[in-house]
Amino acid sequence: MLTRNGPLKGVRVIEMAGIGPAPFAAMHLADMGAEVVRITRPGQAFPLPIEDKHNLFNRSRRSLVLDLRQVDDAKKLWALIERTEILIEGFRPGKMEKLGFGPEAVLARNPALIYGRMTGWGQTGPLAQAAGHDLNYAAIAGAVHGLGEADRPPPAPMNLIADQGGGAMMLNVGILAALTHARATGEGQVVDAAMCDGVNLLMTMQHGLAAGGAWSGERAGDFINGGVAWYRCYETADGKFISIGCVEPQFFAEFLRLTGLSDDPRFADQYAPEAQPAMREALTTLFLTRTQAEWCEVLEGSDACFAPVVPLAEAAAHPHNRARESFVTVGGIEMPAPAPRFSHTPPDTPTTGDAGSVELNEILQHWRTAT
Repeated sequence: MLTRNGPLKGVRVIEMAGIGPAPFAAMHLADMGAEVVRITRPGQAFPLPIEDKHNLFNRSRRSLVLDLRQVDDAKKLWALIERTEILIEGFRPGKMEKLGFGPEAVLARNPALIYGRMTGWGQTGPLAQAAGHDLNYAAIAGAVHGLGEADRPPPAPMNLIADQGGGAMMLNVGILAALTHARATGEGQVVDAAMCDGVNLLMTMQHGLAAGGAWSGERAGDFINGGVAWYRCYETADGKFISIGCVEPQFFAEFLRLTGLSDDPRFADQYAPEAQPAMREALTTLFLTRTQAEWCEVLEGSDACFAPVVPLAEAAAHPHNRARESFVTVGGIEMPAPAPRFSHTPPDTPTTGDAGSVELNEILQHWRTAT
């Protein structure tokens, strides 16, 4: 199962197994066809109490168990490093160097290799050696301060902003950019992907708006963080929720038409700050008059910029996701399908998280003969 289809078919990757965004990055590369080999240490296990098959970040690749403190196992990793294009690690700065596999040593053996480093704080800086998680890395980038309601502390935004958005996806963009350079020149390099750096980049629009006087940065204080009545979520009669986001005037006008509010004077000036409380109160009352399903009949599929707020367990059943086949079921587990989509090199269906182990000889045999 080393060979997979997709636009990255044949790209060889070593992943130093860990948790968080580095495994997600490796999963994403494997989804797109890369031949990813996970290097795990003896007895290594996921810290949460789930079966291996449910740890979907480990899908679509097999694992080689190595104890890098042992000379023979270290030699096995060197044999792979000499034949790979990409190495991904997500450890605290200095750990790979202590193991004898830091960038300087690795690039000396394989000068064209891309050495992808995934951390929260980066390889340098006063916080580089401190522990942390997604919430912390997003917090210092200003991405958490503006979340939630004005009279409450900011909520924890799951692990999407720093781990996956500012971390894994930035790492993969960097890796693939560096791979393009390496294949053209034979020159490898280190990709230092820090989650805090990535979240800073994700906040580029907000920095521009703030510089132009159009972004306060406060909770529920701006037009796309709940500060206006027409860009937020509302409760429905059955205790469920809907979302509206009609930013542009033509979409706001369509929303008003479909909800019967076109002639309501409270909605005459869409962007007026002083009009927002009355609009919000009116919409709160309005959406409580019908169920979520009834509002979907009125608004879904229109230019009103509307969608129901769907629980995770129901996402795959939404008609749009079902029509696009956005989820696949493998081994009885429903999971997101690979993304994005490719017209000429569609990826294979992923595996579950327990794809199994692989022996060194199998990898070497394949990597000697593959073209």
